Amino acid sequence: MTEREQPKLDDEAAFAGLAQAGIRALRAYDPGHDLVALRRRFGAGQLVELGANENPYGPSPAARQAALEALDGAHRYPDPLGGGLKRVLAERLGVTPAQLLLGNGSHELLMQFAQVFAGPEAAVAMSQYGFAVYALAAQAAGAPLQFAPAWAPDALMPRGHAPDALASVVSARTRLLYLANPNNPTGTWIAADALAALLARLPDEVIVVVDEAYAEFADAPDYRSALALLPRHRNLIVTRTFSKAYALAGLRVGYAVADAGLVAVMERLRESFNVNGVALAAAAAALDDDTHLQQVVSANARQRPLLAEALRARGCFVHPSQTNFLLADFGGDAAAAAIEAGLLQRGVVVRPMAGYGLPQCLRITVGTADENRRLLQALDEASKRTCSATGQRG
Repeated sequence: MTEREQPKLDDEAAFAGLAQAGIRALRAYDPGHDLVALRRRFGAGQLVELGANENPYGPSPAARQAALEALDGAHRYPDPLGGGLKRVLAERLGVTPAQLLLGNGSHELLMQFAQVFAGPEAAVAMSQYGFAVYALAAQAAGAPLQFAPAWAPDALMPRGHAPDALASVVSARTRLLYLANPNNPTGTWIAADALAALLARLPDEVIVVVDEAYAEFADAPDYRSALALLPRHRNLIVTRTFSKAYALAGLRVGYAVADAGLVAVMERLRESFNVNGVALAAAAAALDDDTHLQQVVSANARQRPLLAEALRARGCFVHPSQTNFLLADFGGDAAAAAIEAGLLQRGVVVRPMAGYGLPQCLRITVGTADENRRLLQALDEASKRTCSATGQRG
């Protein structure tokens, strides 16, 4: 091939043509608005950030101190095995360190499970309205996706996972099943008995990942962690994160609990030093501060029903939630888009849900009492403007 005939690799499409098939069809994860730019626009402390399900109360003082002290060793590589954090987790969870896999956030682990267990001949099953990363993980691995329809909007658990539907989409090709419990973005959950029954129906060859990123916030009488089911199901993986209840989102640390043999296989793929030293130290300290965790969980439990009731009083359909966020249905695509734009103009960030096939909905983090007050004030102002512009009555 002459120099003149050489392909020009000067744009995304050209390089995409050289990528693996699964990557060519992939779209990057959408993190939402450019918050750094918005913070500059509105000024320090003026932006109400309710779009990423972050913990507004901040991390444990003990975790902060541990992180600062860990900086003294920043010139050294972190513990490649994360032994200190694993020992604390193992004692807390009643498992062995060999059953634990650490990740740069649980996001990294969710992607890696598909790399290891899924592929063109090994399908991935998930529920409609399941966390977006599951579909990304399947596509990156070139695996077929098997979608199970969610419950109807008027069901007892509206738009939540339907266990029978999940079981029915599993076929001889299925190798991996993802479900979040409680679920993001709906906030809904599968009751303990229903989850146990679902796991009992699935073949041992199907790896089941139960993503419990929001488990610490769950207080429903019928909710229980899947951790108790691990001894009965060697094909079960439970993932957790320090980003939400522990307020360490900026340090990126998560973990998975599973059979030691499964973890050993995953360790073959894990990147060296994938969890940094500051994160390891802060996470271990956070686990030891039960008082701070309970303060965060209690504050969320107080604010969640208050915010839900306030949104319902304004005409929204609010999904039941066991998380630190609410999924609010504004009754129409245009209404939700106009409200979201109006909130953003007033310095309040929420998350549009069009990417999940829910353009009529907004996902709203449960903030502090003051943040929720500012949200509702901005919502009232945005609603009046929207109704005025469309000629509707408020």
